[in-house]
Amino acid sequence: MPTYQGIIFDLDGLLFDTERLYYQATQEVADVMGIPYDEATYHGYIGISDDELWRIYHDLYDTDFGQEKVNQFITRSFNRGIEMFENGEAHLKEGALELLTYLNKKRISKVIASSNQRRIIDILLNKVGIREEFEAIFSFENVKRAKPDPEIFQLAHQFLSLPKKEVLVLEDSQNGVLAAHRATLDVVMVPDLIEPTPATKAKTTHILPSLLEVPAFLEM
Repeated sequence: MPTYQGIIFDLDGLLFDTERLYYQATQEVADVMGIPYDEATYHGYIGISDDELWRIYHDLYDTDFGQEKVNQFITRSFNRGIEMFENGEAHLKEGALELLTYLNKKRISKVIASSNQRRIIDILLNKVGIREEFEAIFSFENVKRAKPDPEIFQLAHQFLSLPKKEVLVLEDSQNGVLAAHRATLDVVMVPDLIEPTPATKAKTTHILPSLLEVPAFLEM
């Protein structure tokens, strides 16, 4: 097995238990505004950028509710999510701190590659005091095309300046796995809300139940 010297982390659903909060925020606002929404709808779009998600919401709802009301739905949902994050409701996923400690001990480089906006990434990292753990952060603002396009992982790999065989991506979403695969990087999936399809499994190096198992995997 390769000896990895650089780890590229996704953020939402991988490092932080945010996906459930995003859904909760959106469902709360949808219920108040009378817009039909459910968990299955949310699950269908996990792992895409905000811009892509908002375009989809307009496609889904503009005809019945009008563009202005859909804009309000998007804004209120987004702001409610940020409020939750600023209130400290987004917790680190199980094993995150243990993994960071292990990587520090092994002197393995760590970067973040997330489709989220940089200001939200900073809110999350600063709230739990781990911003300085990462040598670089690549966000929605750094790329023209979000996952599953490989651009963000290509940027992260370029920053690490390591051979591809020494770089590992950690992802929770199918779009993230596909992006890493397209970047020809090894990827370990730690599923969050959605279990991988057979096609997704085939693109992974390994699938682990939580971040707690990553150190043992790296020692194999």
